[in-house]
Amino acid sequence: MAQNSTYNPALSGNPQSATARAYPNGNPDLGYNPVGVRNTDSAVALHRDKPVVHDYTSDGPAPGNLAFRWIYGSNVAAKNRDPRVQVVQYNEDSFVLRQNVCVHWEAPFTYLLFGNTGALLIDSGATAEARHYPLRETVDAIIARWGQVRGRSKVPLTIALSSGEDVAQNQGLVQFAGRPDTTIVPKPLEVMKRFYGLGKSWPAGVGKIDLGDRSIEVIPTPGTHKDGVSFYDPYCDFLFTGDFLFPGKINIGNDRDYLASLERLKAFTASRPVKWILGGHIEMMFVPGKYYPRFMSYKPYERVLEMTPSLIDEAIQYAREIQGKDMMLIRPDFALFNGVSPDQRTQVWPEGVPNINPPRPF
Repeated sequence: MAQNSTYNPALSGNPQSATARAYPNGNPDLGYNPVGVRNTDSAVALHRDKPVVHDYTSDGPAPGNLAFRWIYGSNVAAKNRDPRVQVVQYNEDSFVLRQNVCVHWEAPFTYLLFGNTGALLIDSGATAEARHYPLRETVDAIIARWGQVRGRSKVPLTIALSSGEDVAQNQGLVQFAGRPDTTIVPKPLEVMKRFYGLGKSWPAGVGKIDLGDRSIEVIPTPGTHKDGVSFYDPYCDFLFTGDFLFPGKINIGNDRDYLASLERLKAFTASRPVKWILGGHIEMMFVPGKYYPRFMSYKPYERVLEMTPSLIDEAIQYAREIQGKDMMLIRPDFALFNGVSPDQRTQVWPEGVPNINPPRPF
């Protein structure tokens, strides 16, 4: 049957029509690249005579799925038997990895993205010891499988950090020392700036990491850390923000830089579609304004990871409110801590945030 963007699989008589309705590229009567649909066609690799090349350009975000529950730890961390690294395949070229909360209480996220000529790992978790946190082993296995399907024996890897100062995101870096075909973005601030071509423009300008027809943009976002950067993926329309903006307690290092970076991020996203903001952690509960205290290894009532881009405007509004003040400010989806301890507590519940007591996690 000829390719037709209005084709209705439910009317085709195809026994796979139920699958085709949910997964258009799963219908053998359709071409691999229907109009308006991004490629998920590595099945052609089964009959390849050369490496598979994907087209990463089309309207709208690449399809994918994050509709599941993250592993949430145990009351007694030593008894936890969940995987040390939880791997979720958002789509064929995009993976979300999370460190087990019983290995490290911050349970940071890392992101593995593929293009036609290479892969990018954003952040490296909070634990150096591979026996407890086998990040490299996990990443190597994903890359090997992806390369086999795509007919590529070599997949160069770039590792970039949302902040080299953030110990919850840089400790796993040592596992990749000496790894072949691997480029690690340098941690020293001045060297990192030059790597991204931002030496003379920082914190203005935008850097790039080319993965082969999938170019990841790098936006300077100092404020929680001096060397903070965020990453934009125009394939999935994701904005990766580390600990700069995430559903949790945002510890501001420099409130002027933080506000300026938020405004820069808003200007950047004004000309680019953003489906979700994906940060480096989850600390908020599913009820507004409530978050887990530090060092908790059991978090069964977490908020979802993804944040909507409208939260940039909300963060700007309240970053202005706390500028120059040593205070904490709670919002439904995040909490700002400026010049105060991350263990600071508030005696007055903020106006406009529903005060709902979550169930006790025991």
